[in-house]
Amino acid sequence: MATLFYNLYTREQINLDNRIFSQMRLCSFDLKCKDLEIDFADAKKSELYVLKKDDKALFAYFPIPGSSQYVLQISYLSEKYREDLAKIQKELLFEFFAIFIVLILLSVLFSFYALHPLREALKLTEEFIRDILHDFNTPLSIVRLNVRMLKKDCPQSTKIDRIEQAVETLLRLQNNLRSYIGGHELQKEVFSLDELLKERVQLIERAFSHLKFDLQISPLKIVANKDAMIRIIDNILSNAAKYNKKDGSITVKLIPDLDKLIIEDTGIGIEYPHKVFERFYKENDRGIGIGLHIVKKLCDEMNIDIELKSKKDEGTTVTLFLDKVTFS
Repeated sequence: MATLFYNLYTREQINLDNRIFSQMRLCSFDLKCKDLEIDFADAKKSELYVLKKDDKALFAYFPIPGSSQYVLQISYLSEKYREDLAKIQKELLFEFFAIFIVLILLSVLFSFYALHPLREALKLTEEFIRDILHDFNTPLSIVRLNVRMLKKDCPQSTKIDRIEQAVETLLRLQNNLRSYIGGHELQKEVFSLDELLKERVQLIERAFSHLKFDLQISPLKIVANKDAMIRIIDNILSNAAKYNKKDGSITVKLIPDLDKLIIEDTGIGIEYPHKVFERFYKENDRGIGIGLHIVKKLCDEMNIDIELKSKKDEGTTVTLFLDKVTFS
């Protein structure tokens, strides 16, 4: 639109110049020169029938019948010319904004019309996922209950332990999907972050007994959403364990004096660390690529800054800055 109206303005300016020049030609014949000024110029230095411009006026030279020494100079003052141009600009700008507003309204209406089926499809998909997640609760509860009953009968069975670990993995995936589609309220409560870390590390350690876990934590109570913090810690610990090397290690440091929670691993590392928080980004076939995206989303909602540093084949360090979290 801007290009179109600029070309239109240029054409209107040319038309204005042509109208002024036509008036000058008529003036040279009948000397009825409204808004024009008449003067004489040296015929030898003047080019006839050509419209010229300078800072003072638009002017042109016309021959005087019977005179070879002088020509007629007819001028149109620049001040009047600028007023004419300003009038053209005003009219075109009014048309431009009127059409622009109409186009915006049409674009918005068309966008709503075009995106409505997609929004409805996304809404149905989210409702479907929520229904599936809700339906997961009953069979998972039955499995957990039966696993506990079997564990009483066979307390040393490794098979039952693996079933229990698989159930915990399904529960973590369910919570991740619930966090991903939203709909949760971050209600705050007071809890011990150090105790929570011990609890989550113990759960992960049972599934990855070949790894060494080193806890360097000090007592710290915070006021935050506990469920969201569990999702954050579980995802980071799970990634640190899944992508670790054989006989590798995971170090968890809680440093209250620096308001930092640091989780380090000796894993395979990440080739493009700056992309890990993007939705569905992953560098291998395991997982679906939403874990760290959910972590970043929850950290933003809880006002926690997160930093991830990684080197290929050396390991990854994730740091949570807790300085903006309320402490109890």
